[in-house]
Amino acid sequence: MHLLLVCSSGGHFKGLLQLQPFWSRHRRSWVTFDTATTRAALDGEPVTWAHSPTNRHLPNLIRNALLSWRLLRRQKPDVILSTGAGVAVPFLILGKVLGCRTVFVESITRIETLSLSARLVLPFLDVLYVHWPQLQLRYPRAELIVAAAQQRSGELEAVTR
Repeated sequence: MHLLLVCSSGGHFKGLLQLQPFWSRHRRSWVTFDTATTRAALDGEPVTWAHSPTNRHLPNLIRNALLSWRLLRRQKPDVILSTGAGVAVPFLILGKVLGCRTVFVESITRIETLSLSARLVLPFLDVLYVHWPQLQLRYPRAELIVAAAQQRSGELEAVTR
């Protein structure tokens, strides 16, 4: 299985790194922002650098949409896994249109409402994972996960079967 791991830098990147027990067992490539932290952590990993900033920045949204179209058609991933934020939107939407499975793990900081990114991609998701029962009550499609990375890994594995 080929995974495309898509996230912004900072906390979104850290969240995706915490899922290493799952993604390390699969062929994968990354899309994120070029920072000292991401460059060091992804040394040796296949990575495509996305255009930043993305928050309400229309030119970079267009650039990232074009990037996602080219990359998805070339790599043909089986699953796109993202922790957000804005960079994930074009990849998850176009990925779904092109037949990829799409998975979004919402930030643990989102307790009662989804992030803007999650709300935008919700119709295009196969699975939305949330950390809080209050959030799952508002979005019954969401799957509740626990904080332990090992349990996340097992749940994500079930999605990709």
